[in-house]
Amino acid sequence: MDQTPVVRAVRADEWVRAKEFRLEALNDPAAPVAFLDTYEDAVQRPDSFWQERTEGAARSASVRQFVAELADGGWAGQVVVLVERRGETDVLGGRSAYDQAHLVGVYVRPGHRGTGLLKELFDVATEWAWAVEEPRVERVRLMVDERNGRARAAYGKLGFEPTGETLPVGNDPSAREFELAVSRPRA
Repeated sequence: MDQTPVVRAVRADEWVRAKEFRLEALNDPAAPVAFLDTYEDAVQRPDSFWQERTEGAARSASVRQFVAELADGGWAGQVVVLVERRGETDVLGGRSAYDQAHLVGVYVRPGHRGTGLLKELFDVATEWAWAVEEPRVERVRLMVDERNGRARAAYGKLGFEPTGETLPVGNDPSAREFELAVSRPRA
C-alpha cells in the first residue's frame, strides 16, 4: 500500500482526530521545546474547545490547519497557519508589524521525520498564505525555541531565515524563541 502522504486542509468534522493528534504531539519528547501548550492543559479542555478550534481551522479565512494524510487514513503531520494583520495584536500578544502568516502547531510523527514531509506541509501552508487576498501576506513566519536545534536546522533548509527578533519562552523566561521568516516571492 502506498504510504505517500497527501497534504490537505482539515475538515470541521475531524475534531476528534485533530484533538488526538494534538495530544500525541504534546506527548512527544520534543514537546517542551516545540510547543507553548502542555499535554496536561490540553487534555483538560472540553470537546467544545476542540470542535470550535477544528471548525475555525477548516472554515476561517484567516486560519487553516493542514494535515498530511496517509493512504490508510492516518495522519503523519500537521501545520496550522494563522493570518496576522499589520497593527493588530498577533498570536503572541504583540503588535504585528506586517501583514503576515504565522506557522504554529508544526508536528511530524517520528517515523516520517527526515522524509521531506515537513517541506510538503510548509509548501502547501505557504501557498495558501500567499493566496490570501485580504490582507495580502508579505511574509510567513514562525517562532522556534533556541533549544530546538533540529527544528531550527529543518526550517533553515526550507528557506526560513532569522529576522533578529527574539522573545522569552512563555513557560521558561530564561530561554528565547527566535523568529524565522520567508518573504513573499517577487512576481
